[in-house]
Amino acid sequence: MIAMYPADQRYHASHGWLESYFSFSFADYYDPNNMQFGPMRVLNDDYIAASEGFGMHPHREMEIVTLVLSGRLEHQDSMGNRANTTWGGIQRMSAGTGVFHSEMNPSEEEPVELLQMWFMPASGGLEPSYETSSFDPQSLSGQLVPIVSGNAQLQQAGKVAVIHQDMTMYLTELAEGQSVQFHQGAGRRVFLFVLEGSVNVKGGPDTASLGRRDSARIEGQAELTIAGQTKGSNRVLIIDLP
Repeated sequence: MIAMYPADQRYHASHGWLESYFSFSFADYYDPNNMQFGPMRVLNDDYIAASEGFGMHPHREMEIVTLVLSGRLEHQDSMGNRANTTWGGIQRMSAGTGVFHSEMNPSEEEPVELLQMWFMPASGGLEPSYETSSFDPQSLSGQLVPIVSGNAQLQQAGKVAVIHQDMTMYLTELAEGQSVQFHQGAGRRVFLFVLEGSVNVKGGPDTASLGRRDSARIEGQAELTIAGQTKGSNRVLIIDLP
């Protein structure tokens, strides 16, 4: 089954300095039928104005991944970490037993655009931790590039952020008519999010056409084919989940 979630049906929160679009229940938006997808709990599509951001605040028992799409984001936390992330970088924070952090736009002129994603960890009581990793944006062309994973083999190969959950996040960039295949293991599910452009997704007899910022929640499909539909960049995030 391929369940489509159009971008224009997401909840929109506007705070002046922050424009945010929620794919799951979050903050003032509550829908008991849209609380999570497997261990995936949050995907917020955020636009933060220059010199603004989220001040120091606490989290616990959550794996938090931030993917910066444009601009620059500055992270600080109670563990003493400080980092700046741009497109091509990933930050992963395990809140574990408790941590405070801030996420600010250090630019005085440009906004920052990012995806904030939360996942429930495979086990509780973890020691809080933070890391940054990077990928080569040029490597995304025509192939699935893992960027975050709980898979030990991918971790050993390097260049992925380590997450405490049985899941892997991939990015790909497809030209018009170009496609990639993804094998979905038995009993697993896929969350697909179109960052730019549009794609056609085919799994068995099911097909779906997804545009910019549309998403799909996919279950029970052994093989998926994802094809670019428009000229230019068709950029897609794929998350393999238990």
